Amino acid sequence: MAENQLIRVAVDAMGGDNAPSAPIKGAIDALNENPRISLLFMGDEQQIQEELKTLQYDSTRVSVVHCTQKIEMAEPPAAAIQKKKDSSIVKGMMAVRKGEADAFVSAGSTGAVLVGGQVLVGRVKGVERPPLAALIPTEKGVSLLIDCGANVDPRPTWLLQFAEMGSIYLEHALGIKNPTVGILNIGAEEEKGNALVKETFPLLKACKEINFIGSVEARDIPGGAADVIVTDAFSGNVLMKMYEGTASTIYHIAKKGLMSSIPGMLGGLLAKGTLKKVLKDFDASKYGGAPLLGLKGLVVKAHGSSKPVEFRIAVNQCETFYRENVNGKIRERMESEALKIRELKKKQAPSAAAAAEKTE
Repeated sequence: MAENQLIRVAVDAMGGDNAPSAPIKGAIDALNENPRISLLFMGDEQQIQEELKTLQYDSTRVSVVHCTQKIEMAEPPAAAIQKKKDSSIVKGMMAVRKGEADAFVSAGSTGAVLVGGQVLVGRVKGVERPPLAALIPTEKGVSLLIDCGANVDPRPTWLLQFAEMGSIYLEHALGIKNPTVGILNIGAEEEKGNALVKETFPLLKACKEINFIGSVEARDIPGGAADVIVTDAFSGNVLMKMYEGTASTIYHIAKKGLMSSIPGMLGGLLAKGTLKKVLKDFDASKYGGAPLLGLKGLVVKAHGSSKPVEFRIAVNQCETFYRENVNGKIRERMESEALKIRELKKKQAPSAAAAAEKTE
């Protein structure tokens, strides 16, 4: 793509607990600091325009697509996608599908975003299921938690693909060369784990395209035990939400302890800046949203409680993701693997037929 070409990011202005102010304010903040993007706000035009009146921005890079419907959190996702075609989520997805937008960001219904991503945007050929990939802070920087909310009961081959797609994402979007891959487990030993982990482990171990280092326990993740943490969406979502609550809990406990005595208060005043910085570095929300990897277009799911800063980061993520052609690199890998599998099946077919003849 041309260096001066704008990345068109569609933003669901109606999705999330703090809509429409948070998604609009955050996206405009991204627009003001990043001259390489333009915005398409999807939602109720009157509400969007009211919010935009309070902000300063380059109006030539902002447009509004009016939507008369909104998908609520409690609605059945598949039915909502089918019935509410004039909703901000459906219209945002369709903009990506038609090439009218290069990416879509939403803090709305996770189920609707997941269903819409697969049905409306579509999976890359060869991808069995798209996972949500969230960046989480560690002592060494960041790790990618994949899956963190899309596939609660995955198959071993899905987890293998998650590892491959996650590795591509980290290498090209974050510049982490040959990222290490670990599978979330209850122990470091290869023989430990549930049926899913035991079946997935040899697949990851045999995959030459990834840098697999074995099992990783949850307690080692904050220390940066692996760059890519592969797991099912149930375990991944629990782990991510535990992360989200830890920083604020530690802050409140520390604050309470420091305020309990005069020496503590004096020490707290001296340590306040350092403590805030450390806790900020371990705040998972500073990494924006989670892309749904393996789709034909870029879809990013932000937390439902996202504030403007999360939307700002998520919109900027889209620009990096798109310019580095992460989707294209995933497509090349997955299509190549699908071709290998078809060729392998063709080779196996004659031998299977010969074996059947001998049996007869």
